[in-house]
Amino acid sequence: MRTLKLHFVPVVLLAFVSLTPRSRGADPVGDDEWQLLFNGRDLAGWMVMNGGAFTATNGILHLERSTGWLRTERQYTNFVFEAQWRALETNYNGGFFIRAGLEGKPFPDNAWQVNLKESSLGSLLKGRETVVPSKTSKFPVNEWVTFRMKVRGKKLTLDVNGKRAWEFDDLDAGRGYIGIQAEGKSFDFRHLRVQDIGTGAAGQN
Repeated sequence: MRTLKLHFVPVVLLAFVSLTPRSRGADPVGDDEWQLLFNGRDLAGWMVMNGGAFTATNGILHLERSTGWLRTERQYTNFVFEAQWRALETNYNGGFFIRAGLEGKPFPDNAWQVNLKESSLGSLLKGRETVVPSKTSKFPVNEWVTFRMKVRGKKLTLDVNGKRAWEFDDLDAGRGYIGIQAEGKSFDFRHLRVQDIGTGAAGQN
């Protein structure tokens, strides 16, 4: 009986230890649920809009100086979108569109945009209006930066290089495309990926 007790107790403790961190600290969506948006070879899964000059080579999505935008083929409601980007020239300008529609030229009308403009990096725009001012210092040319945007219901958050930049709670677009803006400056992008976190009501957080 002593032998059984000595073997039984550690097994129970091991099961408890292995399960406890998972219940307290796990993300609602695991790493295995990321979906790549860019395959590194071509623009499969994307649509070029209104003359944007986007090309793919050697794992890099390159944006040449042009005007227009690139959008996903499918629309998203609640999701986490992550991308690495680097500016290739000074006074850079561009952005990521969130839940964008198709109407409008050269950019979607009145779209929500996380800004890649050097002088207001990371600000949130609706059309041309700044809704959340920049809280992120500018990055030098050729330095890779990671933006992660989480959209659930009316809430949008931005993380920059793993640190929370801001939270916003009044998105009024319920569903739309993820997009990359071309605004006359050159950029590189890589490691574009998305987690679909459900299609719940647009008004829920």
